[in-house]
Amino acid sequence: MIHSEKLHGGTMWSKVIGRGKTMRLTDIDGRANVGMLLYNALEKEERYNMPDTLKGQHIFYLTAPFCVHSDMGRLFCSITADTAGWHDTVCGASDAALVEKKYGTKTYQVAHNECYRDTQRGFLIELAKWGMGKRDLVPNINWFSKVVSDEAGKLSYVPGASKPGSYVDLRFEMDALVVLSTCQHPLDPSPTYEPGEVLLEVFKSDAPTAEDPCFQSRPENLRAFENTETYHKLRF
Repeated sequence: MIHSEKLHGGTMWSKVIGRGKTMRLTDIDGRANVGMLLYNALEKEERYNMPDTLKGQHIFYLTAPFCVHSDMGRLFCSITADTAGWHDTVCGASDAALVEKKYGTKTYQVAHNECYRDTQRGFLIELAKWGMGKRDLVPNINWFSKVVSDEAGKLSYVPGASKPGSYVDLRFEMDALVVLSTCQHPLDPSPTYEPGEVLLEVFKSDAPTAEDPCFQSRPENLRAFENTETYHKLRF
């Protein structure tokens, strides 16, 4: 184990996670939602691309053994283990207006660390630490949140889909700036502001090969892995 910390509900976080390391996120109490943005740590113009991640793997949600793709045809990370089984990719992030409409207002000046927060503001606060801003926001992943569609295409949140102790392992295939927010999912129907806690752990990974199950799950994943390997051979 290289690193371990607990992220309280409604908080934000950002760090660079190096290639060859695995980040494990654990839903402590079964109420977690972890919004995530990803950027190439050295060339931040490269970032997580939701359309390419989904269409290349013919999927709507994330789970093992799928991969997370960049907008340059490379891989940020591979999902090597997942006990939750479904992670939202399309519903985006809450903003201040949504949080106020659903839960009311509780400012930092009044409530200090018990104030109500939204995912978009959390992302922007963290991005500012790295010289980035609103123009760098892209559609995010929502780990531990499941949504379903009815016949008309309306999306709805599935409460309780992630059980206490559920975890997902992300093996990083390139050095990545990881930006997280643990605010509630924008479609969470709960009338109460009660974002869940998350345990974040990082440990070393064995170097993958082309035979890795994540890369073999789709031809597009293998090509993206090969692109990522070529990038590192030429870049470093």
